[in-house]
Amino acid sequence: MDAKAEPVISLRGVRAELGSRPVLRGVDLTVRRGEVVALLGANGSGKSTAVRSVIGQVAVGAGEIELFGAPQRRFRDWARIGYVPQRTTAAGGVPATVTEVVSSGRLSRTRFGVFRKADHAAVRHALELVGMADRAKDSVDALSGGQHQRVLIARALAAEPELLIMDEPMAGVDLASQEVLARTLQEQVAAGTTVLLVLHELGPLEPLIDRAVVLRDGCVLHDGPPTPAVGQHALPGHDHVHPHAPAGAEPIRTGLLS
Repeated sequence: MDAKAEPVISLRGVRAELGSRPVLRGVDLTVRRGEVVALLGANGSGKSTAVRSVIGQVAVGAGEIELFGAPQRRFRDWARIGYVPQRTTAAGGVPATVTEVVSSGRLSRTRFGVFRKADHAAVRHALELVGMADRAKDSVDALSGGQHQRVLIARALAAEPELLIMDEPMAGVDLASQEVLARTLQEQVAAGTTVLLVLHELGPLEPLIDRAVVLRDGCVLHDGPPTPAVGQHALPGHDHVHPHAPAGAEPIRTGLLS
């Protein structure tokens, strides 16, 4: 098999619940090495739950997940995966400097938590990539929302992952930070990193995206090239029967999803 065609993420028939509420209802998704795939959909469509199921934060009730060809339940090499959650306080309420937060992302690459020269260099490089090297010694509490997001991305990049999973990286981020994040992601893609993004809309990342997967009510509605029409699926007020939907399907009313 061509190395580039190798599946890095594979979901087959994945179902998941939050509480007793079904959120994923049989999701099939494959992300191959070197691809940039965007997960789109309205709030409540299952985008974040899908990526959290990939990294094991949400238990799967049925179906199969594989990472780098291995069943997720047996996968142990988590240093190969960088995860950027939806923006929260980077330090989780604990006083910390920018460097300390980013360094925590490198721990999986160290031996017994001991940082060597290469580890310190990787942390510095990650900070440079997101334009935060000049804030390295500052408390994360002093940062703006966009700067917080850059720190979370640098934390994920510090481990030099092969797969980068990002949950709404552009949400609530100022234009300057959006441009920095788009440029950072472009560099990662050029270096061969595989990327799975949760996005509310394609926005400035659209030129980088190979495939767009639209979720609706926990099911895959569309999986194909990103186009302006595909992007509309994620916007409120979108209301029509999808051309691939079964005969008699109800109109899609993404604006009504919770």
